[in-house]
Amino acid sequence: METGKYEVLLQVADLGNLTHAAEALGYTQSAVSRIVADLEKEWDVQLLLRGRNGAKLTTAGKEILPRLRAVCNAQRELEQQIGQLHGLTFGTVRIGSFPSASMHWLPPIIKAFQIEYPDIQFEVITQIEYRGVEDMITSGQVDCGFIALPCSSHLETIFLHRDRHMAVVPEDHPLAKAKSYPITRFGEDPFIKLEDERDREVSEFLERYHVKPNLRYRGNDDYTIMSMVENGLGVSSLTELVLQRTPFHVAVCPLDPPQFRDIGLAVRSFDTLSPAAKQFVDYVETWIKNKMP
Repeated sequence: METGKYEVLLQVADLGNLTHAAEALGYTQSAVSRIVADLEKEWDVQLLLRGRNGAKLTTAGKEILPRLRAVCNAQRELEQQIGQLHGLTFGTVRIGSFPSASMHWLPPIIKAFQIEYPDIQFEVITQIEYRGVEDMITSGQVDCGFIALPCSSHLETIFLHRDRHMAVVPEDHPLAKAKSYPITRFGEDPFIKLEDERDREVSEFLERYHVKPNLRYRGNDDYTIMSMVENGLGVSSLTELVLQRTPFHVAVCPLDPPQFRDIGLAVRSFDTLSPAAKQFVDYVETWIKNKMP
């Protein structure tokens, strides 16, 4: 079964752009365009709408996509099972993640994993919102994904780490060197907030403690918010994982009462994971237990 053409169409659909898909696959743009055109001719159906802003699936393309993804997933699983029969361990693991896990966890995990399993390759897709990662797992676009628990989808999950929420304040703030920052203080200090879709935990604990934040600014990027705090525009709340190796001159202290987010790894089904993905999931769980306090 030749699934190479199907993988090309999936990449175009996921990225929404022929050129970006070509770059990701190591093809020329004309080759990608020709492959899609060949599929359209073979099936006698238009799959893509091409325009200045990229390419998007037609209605017919959207109907076909889940079946194409299932075929490609089955092909990968078959190849890996055959490899195991020959005593080999190879394949591709596709991972979805949110930014701070992609930045601080995945590079060292993948590096260490490949020392033991050098023939396994990786595809990493980062989504700003947890929901985006959940959707990729549900659709089969990725094998596993880092998410915040509990998740809203019917996925199988394992708990990895409890990540503390911290107060982030300017270095000259009165509580910059304090042992803790009262949550109620967010109702007084100018507050810089991440978008609700990315920051549901903060919204939940502010509501739980009946704190109406003195909201002055909103942002969709952790680094922008830290820069705004550094420049004295206000205070914010980010997690310890986000704040690792921050280049900004800000002060950080625990919240009072303490607040956390639970990070997990999710899959559609542990029973149907490919051998390579199973090895990776087990490795991630062990790595986190050994490396994270």
